[in-house]
This record gives sequence, structure tokens and C-alpha cells, in this order.
Amino acid sequence: MTGDQSRHIALFMPSLGGGGAERVMLTLARAFAEDGDRVDLVVASGEGAYRDQIPEGVNLVDLGAGRVLAAFIPLVRYLRTARPDGLLSTLNYANIVAVLARDAARLNVPVVVREDSTLSHSVGLDWKGRALRALMKTTYARAHAIIGVSAGVSQALVDAGIAPASRLTTIFNPAEIDRIEAAAADAVEHPWLEGEPGQRHAPLLLAVGRLTEAKDYPNLLHAMALLIKERPARLLILGEGGKRAELEALVKTLGLEEIVQLPGFVDNPYAYMARADIYVMSSRWEGLPTAPVQALAVGAKMVLTDCPSGPREILEGGRWGRLVPVNDAKALARALNDALDDEDAPDPRPRARAFDHLAIAKQYRRVMFGT
Repeated sequence: MTGDQSRHIALFMPSLGGGGAERVMLTLARAFAEDGDRVDLVVASGEGAYRDQIPEGVNLVDLGAGRVLAAFIPLVRYLRTARPDGLLSTLNYANIVAVLARDAARLNVPVVVREDSTLSHSVGLDWKGRALRALMKTTYARAHAIIGVSAGVSQALVDAGIAPASRLTTIFNPAEIDRIEAAAADAVEHPWLEGEPGQRHAPLLLAVGRLTEAKDYPNLLHAMALLIKERPARLLILGEGGKRAELEALVKTLGLEEIVQLPGFVDNPYAYMARADIYVMSSRWEGLPTAPVQALAVGAKMVLTDCPSGPREILEGGRWGRLVPVNDAKALARALNDALDDEDAPDPRPRARAFDHLAIAKQYRRVMFGT
């Protein structure tokens, strides 16, 4: 990008906590900076797991507000002083504050708000949820653009009356393909990963994600119990969360202690993905799941539930892997069995390029500036 085309872009989010939305914003910040833009990463609180992962060339602006709502006045001051060419925000409370702060600053700065989860699952219908939806509808109407990270997320905003379809643009979450590929080459010390995929006596299935209700790991465990009646197999679930005790109890109940492990969070899941025989996702719902895209980037075979929303879009209707119904252990077990036997599965790595961080950042830039 030439100097006269570069822009000053601000990205606003609640904190540097270790969530998916924060990770995406860091990735976009890196992409904008690599493309020659001046980038401010503006946070209500500078604390969090990603504090030491600010991309090179990105300026961290800590508003010191603690909570998002308390960041309103500091954000107004920042906008009046820094006068960025565009402001991108993520997560509904931060989106609301971003639009209101731009209005209060009396600046003609395009604000692009990003939604990364399906509204019916992220915002309830109690009085607090209804109030939040009303605020979203009012403020999003004054945003320059509204981004949904999948067609399902965008449609949910339309269905809830937050915004008309004409105001929404779907842009997938970015993935740092170059870093994923490099990290995938790292060694992994685990006996179940010895040997090459497709050549082990007991193939390894891998799931990655927080141990939450949305991931529906009980369904995956029941599918494993069915699968091992047909063939040997093992399962690793990488992630941590509030459902650990429940899942460990179910592993014992189903008699899967010798073939299922829950090692917790790992810093480099990509090396596991590259060595697994199958990457599996059993979710009941998502926004646009990140881990399957990462698994695509290292060439993993895929079996995903066809949940709302994202998996069908990621796999282009099943072109790059198998889609199975939600909460159907028998169907999941059959698909896993079939995938293990499939020697002609397509290499999914070309599909991963659609999610490359530089390509995705260009889509955001076009929405924000028309260039």
C-alpha cells in the first residue's frame, strides 16, 4: 500500500482478555499494520492474557476505565485527540459505546461494529436482554456498517429486528495462516500421536474448544462409545472450562477412561491438529468457530456438526469435510467411521486461504473506506 493510501485505524474492545473476539481483533490489528496503516488498539482495560501479544507496529491505548461502560468519556477524549480515519469495535456493549462516543465527539468517523455470536444464544429475552437489544438497534442504525462473522450471525440480527439485511455485511474471522503453519511443525510429546495419521492401530480424534454447553462434548463422548464398537480409536479434547467435572464423570460412566483424555488448554493446538487422524467438532451452536479453520490450514480431515452457525460455510456445504446433524451421536459415530476409511478426502488447505488475515483485513478496509 502506498503512503497516500494508508489510514489511521482504531480498534476498540473491552480488554486484552483471552477470548476469541479479542484474538480476532489482535489479528486484524496485525494485518492492518502489515498493510501500512497506522493502528491504535484501544481497550477499556489493558489487562488480560493477550497483554504481551500486541502485534509489532500496533499502538496500545489503554483507557484505564476497567469496564466498557466506564470507557465512554475516555473514548470520547481519545477520538477528539487522535481523530482516527475509522473505528472498528467488537462485542455488543463495546459496539454501543463506540457509536455513542463517536456521536459525542461530533466527528464524522465511520464506525464499523462487529458481531461474532448468534444473537439468540448470546442475548436473552429477559428485561436486561430486551434493553440491550433495544440499545443495539438504536446505535447500530447510526454505525457506518455492521459486520456478522457468518451468514447465520448476520441473519440472526435481521431476524431479531436489530438491522435490515441491507445494512449487514458478512466477513469471516481471520486466521494467521503463516503462523499456524509454522507452529504446526513443532514437536508434540504425547504417546497417542506417535506414528503418522492413517497408520496408527488406534486413530486419534481431536477436538479443541472450551468445555462449555455450546460445544456439546457429551454427544461426542457418546459417539466415541459407539465408534469403538466398530474399530479402535482414541480422543483428545483440548480446552478448559466449567463442564470439566461433568465430562470426566461421563467418561467414567461410559467406560472410556483408557481412550479419552482431557489435557486442558495447550499453547499450540496446531501441532496436535496436524498430527490427528480426524478433527471433530460436536457443537450445538457457534458464531463462526475458529478452531476448524485452523485445522483446515494444517490439512486435517474434518467432521463437524451442522450447527448454527458457521460450519456449513467453512466447509462450503460439505465440500471440504463431513457435516452431521446436531446432537445425534449415531450420525456422528458413522461420519467419524466413514472419514477414517476415506483415503480420497480432499486436501482442505486451499479453503483455509479464504480466511487469511491479510485477505480478511482488506474486506474490512473496503467496508470502512470503500478502498
